Amino acid sequence: MTTFRAVEGVFQGPPVHMVGDGFRVSNYFPGGTNFGQRFSPFILMDYNAPFVFPPSTQVKGVGAHPHRGFETVTIAYEGYVEHHDNKGNHGIIGPGDVQWMTAGSGLLHKEYHEKSFSERGGLFQMIQLWVNLPRAHKMHPPKYQELLKTDMGYADLPDDGGTVRVIAGSFNGVTGPAQTFTSVNLFDISFKAGGKASFELPATYNTAAMVLKGSAVINGDRAAAEGDFILFTNMDGAIEIKGLTDDTVVIVLSGEPIDEPVFQQGPFVMNSRQEVFQAFVDFQDGKMGSTDF
Repeated sequence: MTTFRAVEGVFQGPPVHMVGDGFRVSNYFPGGTNFGQRFSPFILMDYNAPFVFPPSTQVKGVGAHPHRGFETVTIAYEGYVEHHDNKGNHGIIGPGDVQWMTAGSGLLHKEYHEKSFSERGGLFQMIQLWVNLPRAHKMHPPKYQELLKTDMGYADLPDDGGTVRVIAGSFNGVTGPAQTFTSVNLFDISFKAGGKASFELPATYNTAAMVLKGSAVINGDRAAAEGDFILFTNMDGAIEIKGLTDDTVVIVLSGEPIDEPVFQQGPFVMNSRQEVFQAFVDFQDGKMGSTDF
């Protein structure tokens, strides 16, 4: 008899707000839930649920801003986002692609709707995660990974039940392309009606799943609707997700906790208040680079 990993709670995100003028998001955590260290190494998740942006001659997004001490991960489902940073990195991601940026010791970047998408308008759906870096790597030189749909690992579910897109970590022997500083698993699962995904992850890893589209059943008896964020307890056991419709999409987030103090203020995530204060000083002194890029 299968032992399932128990569900600790099910959460919905708070009301949406705008980030810049191009991202209409619900801040699932930390704003929607007081997870704190509970969901380390993940420290933030903004979800832009499907929304149609009208055509615009003015590109929408967020202008140049700094980061230090963590990584931003942008997962595209609908629409196109363009990225520039002052370390010379540039990329455009669309449906099925992922942008994984390591801020590390500090940089400035800007994110906005890709020009032709902005001009024609259309359906937009994205997730942005902030993934913490351990103390030993907080001052790592910044880097950028553009993970295209064609680069991902793919695993077929049994009985033609759907497909798992492996962004990071490993699902049943299939490995994703993302290079990470600590152990992180990101699985994007597209179900056909009745399809099942079953897997086990280390009990110590903080693990959750979110229904992005359709509806699902968790561990055989727990219903999950669109927008539900399902947090699992830290215990041994399997996780089973069953998609109830052909269009069900579920993302799974799991990672090894970073057992260190976390101090976040604005765009910086460090281990202490003093380190965050120093980040602001370094930014103001131009040590994170120019805003002219």
